[in-house]
Amino acid sequence: MDKTYNHKDIEDKIYKNWEEKGYFKPEINPDGKPYSIILPPPNANAPLHFGHAMYVIEDILARYHRMKGDKTLWLFGADHAGFETQFVFEKKLQSEGKSRFDFSRETLHKMIWDFVAENRPVMEDQLRKLGFSLDWSRKKFTLDPDIIAIVYKTFKKLYDDGLVYRANRLVNYCTFDGTSFSDLEVVWEERKDPLYYIKYGPLVLATTRPETKFGDTAVAVHPDDKRYKEYIGKEIEIETVLGKAKIKVIADDYVDPKFGTGVVKITPAHDFNDYEVGKRHNLPMKQVIGLDGKMNEYAGKFADLYVKQARKAVVEEMQEKGLIEKIDENYTHRIGLCYKCKNVLEPLPLEQWFIKMEPLAKPAIEAVRTGEIKIFPKNFEKLYFQFLENIRDWNISRQVVWGIRIPAWKNKKTGEWTVTDGDVPEGDFEQDEDTFDTWFSSSQWPFATLQALGEFETFYPTTVMETGYDILRWWVARMVMMGIYATKEKPFEHIVLHGLVNDPLGKKMSKSKGNVVNPLELVDKYGADAVRFALVYGTALGNDQALSFEKLEAMRNFSNKLWNIARFIEMKKESVSEKGSENQIDNEWIAKVDELGKEVTKNLDNYQFNYAAEKLYEFVWHQFADKYIEDVKNRIDKNSYLVLSDLFLVQLKLLHPFMPFITEEIYQRLGFGESIMIEKW
Repeated sequence: MDKTYNHKDIEDKIYKNWEEKGYFKPEINPDGKPYSIILPPPNANAPLHFGHAMYVIEDILARYHRMKGDKTLWLFGADHAGFETQFVFEKKLQSEGKSRFDFSRETLHKMIWDFVAENRPVMEDQLRKLGFSLDWSRKKFTLDPDIIAIVYKTFKKLYDDGLVYRANRLVNYCTFDGTSFSDLEVVWEERKDPLYYIKYGPLVLATTRPETKFGDTAVAVHPDDKRYKEYIGKEIEIETVLGKAKIKVIADDYVDPKFGTGVVKITPAHDFNDYEVGKRHNLPMKQVIGLDGKMNEYAGKFADLYVKQARKAVVEEMQEKGLIEKIDENYTHRIGLCYKCKNVLEPLPLEQWFIKMEPLAKPAIEAVRTGEIKIFPKNFEKLYFQFLENIRDWNISRQVVWGIRIPAWKNKKTGEWTVTDGDVPEGDFEQDEDTFDTWFSSSQWPFATLQALGEFETFYPTTVMETGYDILRWWVARMVMMGIYATKEKPFEHIVLHGLVNDPLGKKMSKSKGNVVNPLELVDKYGADAVRFALVYGTALGNDQALSFEKLEAMRNFSNKLWNIARFIEMKKESVSEKGSENQIDNEWIAKVDELGKEVTKNLDNYQFNYAAEKLYEFVWHQFADKYIEDVKNRIDKNSYLVLSDLFLVQLKLLHPFMPFITEEIYQRLGFGESIMIEKW
């Protein structure tokens, strides 16, 4: 063996051999108990980010269960990531001086398809570089025709069961990206903005949005507010920048008497709370902001101004007319931002498809309450229940081209909608231009992939859904709801949640901050095994961690320690004496290694990856290498050599799920067998 271990010489070669031999397929244990994990599908549009390196937890589980003899499927898939991919592609077009509006729908879709087809192999090779033992022979894509057919079938079933409806309701709309979002995709940010105290006839009210006054359809006060009792139910005359008008004063419990003056304007078309007030009082919706983010004809001379421009112009004119009593320049409130472009989202009325979530949420809540589905760590149950018990109907329409087009058809003559499972209805119909929210299609991923592959009966329900805790609500809870609804069975037995990997200063990695670390650069420098081991060592499941270069260095040193142990064993192979007898010390170490195996097994069964890694590191380096080998090198004989080799083999097997490359290389160098991948635990 070479004096030093060089990961660059062996990792690609070993992975290629594993893949060619079919070691990642469940067929290597054809008679084993089915064990399945569906990989959370990475976006097909871009290279991996550091969060994807945490797939190491799934790889540890997959390799561990293969070695236990289970019929193990770790299924690879890629997500078309509708809005996100189109966002990335549009930035590419902008850099070329082009726009999505320069192309027809069909042309744009084809261009994005080709763009994704170019990037997918890059992402797949990166997963290989990290040693992830995915079954590539069964890989799926969210835009595969068989997946789309299943998504259509689910949508049709929801519609037929009265759980999907179309309505003109307020949605979170990004006028920059040109699409709506569900509530979960809104990024809330606390900001300080001016609070304007505006004169409305005999009343004064406070608002942060004077530009939406053209859409006001009422003024509201709290029913118990004695200051305004005389005005409730009456119309008051107000002066506006567009002339005089009349507006009704209503009473509603929503109004906080302590906010501003205790009087608020109600704009049902541009505020979610106002929308609910409007429904309770049968108020009309008067939309004054268009999908392009500009004021419309209702704004009179302010029409065609963008919202910020209109606010400035309206305030200036109101001040000239003496309609503003005062301005509080430092009012703190929360505003919703687009999670991608960070522009302020506009609440806008839009006809969309919605799913009634409450009937779907109840069985999902029950599944976890009864223990049918278990969440690890258990403390995340609270977040799960909190989301499902306060769930709102889900807007699943997206105004993007890239994605699964909604199979809903509008009769051109009657305006009535027909939902199909993908077939075109007979007659004069036009298909909805919108596509499904990507989370809608991916919420069906466990059963859709296995049904498409013909593996449903064998591997569903899947065993583990492992992912970051940050998408417990976005994705995991929705998979539970849709899985139970569509199949009458839970989609997985265990939900296992890991924490986030932040930058070395503990800050979230983001391109805008310029602190993103490419996992492949670390693999190139330290080796895949060191990166993998560093990610699970010292960090409890569900906890965030800061990327530690010291830890990476330590794990590379640990790889070298393993290599040096192997070199010692190889060098002694031919030089040991034939003589020897049973040694009590050897028997004690046999017992110690046996106990180590039991402890690591228990840790892995309980998803305590950090405990398993820490025990292995401590034992291999500070017990086996520092003590046992130091002892045995002074009395090496045939018997002690065999014990030494056997004990090291056990430790290699225990380490293999964590550090697959170096354990495989050492296993073959020492002549233990064909591959450690087919060794039994």
